[in-house]
Amino acid sequence: MAASAPSARADVPDARHLILVLGDQLSADAAAFDGADATRDVVAMAEVEAEVHRHPNHRQRVALFFAAMRHFRDALRDRGFTVKYQRVGAKDAAESLPEYLRRMIDHYRPERVVLTEPGRHDLREALRETAAEAGADLDLREDDHFLASHADFDAWAEGRSTLTMEYFYRAMRRRYGVLMRGDDPEGDRWNLDQENREAFREAPGAIKEPIHFRPDAVTQGALDDVEDRFPDLYGTLDGFDWPVTPGEARRAVRDFVEHRLPHFGTYQDAMWAGRPYLYHSRISAALNLKLIDPRYVIEKVEEAYREGHVPLNAAEGFIRQILGWREFIRGVYWREMPGYHERNALDARRALPDLFWTGATEMACLRDVVTQLLETAYAHHIQRLMVTGLFALLYGVRPQAVHDWYMALFIDSVEWVTLPNVLGMSQYGDGGIVGTKPYTASGRYIQRQSNYCAGCRYDPTEATGADACPFTTLYWDFLIRHEERLDGNRRMNFQLANLRKKSGDEREAIAAHARTLRRKIREGTA
Repeated sequence: MAASAPSARADVPDARHLILVLGDQLSADAAAFDGADATRDVVAMAEVEAEVHRHPNHRQRVALFFAAMRHFRDALRDRGFTVKYQRVGAKDAAESLPEYLRRMIDHYRPERVVLTEPGRHDLREALRETAAEAGADLDLREDDHFLASHADFDAWAEGRSTLTMEYFYRAMRRRYGVLMRGDDPEGDRWNLDQENREAFREAPGAIKEPIHFRPDAVTQGALDDVEDRFPDLYGTLDGFDWPVTPGEARRAVRDFVEHRLPHFGTYQDAMWAGRPYLYHSRISAALNLKLIDPRYVIEKVEEAYREGHVPLNAAEGFIRQILGWREFIRGVYWREMPGYHERNALDARRALPDLFWTGATEMACLRDVVTQLLETAYAHHIQRLMVTGLFALLYGVRPQAVHDWYMALFIDSVEWVTLPNVLGMSQYGDGGIVGTKPYTASGRYIQRQSNYCAGCRYDPTEATGADACPFTTLYWDFLIRHEERLDGNRRMNFQLANLRKKSGDEREAIAAHARTLRRKIREGTA
């Protein structure tokens, strides 16, 4: 950040630049600070009710934003910046970010407003409109936190009939020289995913949990405010221990690389009841709030591989998530918005069952994951995709409702990453832009990757009858309902071929049981 030496100054009108910083832009290296001058510029930040109530949020998600924002505010003040900060609950507080920006423009009368591009399309447009209505020059700067700019992604996507993440990932590896040996990938393979699908055959032993960060006075103040002002939010604040500063985020990365990355690759798809973290990193929230730079994460992971601390399948598998998937998903979001949000390729219309908010179900896997979410605001990617996401897909939930739920309960949710992951990959609502097929599976997949089924009253091998697993029933029912729609998808050939082995009577029995099951789920008795 190019800022002049700290210098105290009065909070007076007529600032040179008004730098608006959003809650997921907490980096001193953000584009909005390029050329910043602490003696002449004012930074504006706000906690606003509209953002809290945009989704029926988890307490920990709101608290994380507030705590991290307040720490960033204090760090900027230590560097000499005047920071105008609206705290939630303040008298006469602006209720939305556009309203807050309008007030700041009216007060400071800046030569220009400087803003790093928001991670949400509608907010970007609303802030643009506000600045224009207020007669302010808006300097909207692309977010250089990412390794692929909008132009980079569009240039790669141009002329392609389909957008395949694997090919984008290879291009990014080549461009940045990550895990490369000259022009070739390390190990002579781009993707080691086949080595990264193991499950635990017995209870996993002691695995060092992610480093815990005890709340300091600033963080505790944020926790208290959330508890006091938003008693109707979901989840609990008990045990809140997320990194809320850049220093803590770097420690979290180093802790992961040292203690869990060596086995991350092999067991990244494994699940075990009551063990939420296993070998996962728990740094995505810090990444998405910009407390940590993805370049730093990639550097530390590759360094660990080069030094022989972690095997290639672990390093490659994790780097693919950061350099490949994360960048690809962002590219899809901005390329396809604003219409992307409304897509519903499978015409799914059902409401999200209450069990997603309560965990009250006899399905052991869903009960464990939702309970875990309410306690921690966290679930790893297979719990997201192949438990909660899979059930919503098979049940037939409207994808926008599924997206709202993910935005509400997951600590790391921000729209640019959550919408394509949920609507596209998890729910196939975009018809194949993100994923080449619906991620469908029966209860047998969950049985193979976890121990959930061992403690469940349902039988994952059965599709009908009193003990039939709801996942298995709804899997076959999904294929029956969408057989014609999916017939031309080559990646569905095997599943559809198995469906066609079933007789008409079997199909009718499955469909009838699925109808009964949906009724029980709506009533909360399944």
